[in-house]
Amino acid sequence: MRDSLDLIAMVKPEAGTTALDHEIMAERASSLGAAEHKVIAALAALTAAADSHDLLQRARNAVWAYFVQRELIGFRRHADVIHHLGIPPQVLAGLGAFERCR
Repeated sequence: MRDSLDLIAMVKPEAGTTALDHEIMAERASSLGAAEHKVIAALAALTAAADSHDLLQRARNAVWAYFVQRELIGFRRHADVIHHLGIPPQVLAGLGAFERCR
């Protein structure tokens, strides 16, 4: 029995998950990057348009999805990205609000 435990200790079964953990982290980073690009594109479209309710809602949805993605990864504070991306107050005011289907 002792030899089996020594063999298990030498093999280090937890090392087998390292590759998988690395892939998961890479996928999280890629997903977060894609969500950020959607926010940037939506904010650029909103800025370019004079006043579009549809673009405002699209920007809100992109920012909301980005924040959810960040929270799933473990980032709970968004103040830095709000400042960095220049997310305007009118976008933040309606986060998570969905219009009723007609």
